[in-house]
Amino acid sequence: MTPLFSIIIPAHNEELRLKSSLQKIHSFIETQPYEIEVYVVENGSTDRTAEIAVDFAHTHPAFHLIEVPQAGKGRAVRHGILAARGEYRFICDTDLSMPIEELVHFLPEECGPYDIAIASREVPGSRRFGEPLYRHLIGRAFNLLVRLLAVPSIHDTQCGFKSFNASVVDELFNLQMLDGWTFDVEVLFIALKRGYRVIEVPINWYYFPGSKIHVLRDSWNMFIDLFRIRRNWRAGNYAPRE
Repeated sequence: MTPLFSIIIPAHNEELRLKSSLQKIHSFIETQPYEIEVYVVENGSTDRTAEIAVDFAHTHPAFHLIEVPQAGKGRAVRHGILAARGEYRFICDTDLSMPIEELVHFLPEECGPYDIAIASREVPGSRRFGEPLYRHLIGRAFNLLVRLLAVPSIHDTQCGFKSFNASVVDELFNLQMLDGWTFDVEVLFIALKRGYRVIEVPINWYYFPGSKIHVLRDSWNMFIDLFRIRRNWRAGNYAPRE
């Protein structure tokens, strides 16, 4: 049977948070009337992330581990989302800053039909809890640049929870090239150029310390990536492959 959802968790050096998050996801799955599978994509970790995922999968058949030697969230998501089998492929950050129970809001009968549904902290009905002001301001500044340079219609491209209809996954993620944090802007850029239906779903979002993003270094690299996306488009790198 094809799962309704595949949950893809990119995990780099997440030994402190992973087991607790997997337990919460398992408890949620047990309450749902449809099938859900989970892929932990360990990428370039130097801690016990892979060991924890393997141990959990041994006693929970719906959970699987994919190991990718190199670090990079975009690289990890690409491997996981293309390996998954679900009708909808849901990217999920390890910290569960969006409680996993909110996955039900990404059911088509809840939010309407979509090709891509993005968890949003900015649309009406969404709420943020505990986020430091400086992090919020940096995020809004980056989103302004994203809207000016790449994706004009989306107000929260960087929230780490997104659902993709399986029908668009192969095209998008076989064209997507960036291996780092900005992969999701790139995927959304390609999707909108293809005319796919992208919606933003309001969520409750909680700030937890321990982000893997280095604010100054990674913000600069993400800014440069916006120009890489535009350059790739002009070079025809996002054209459908034969």
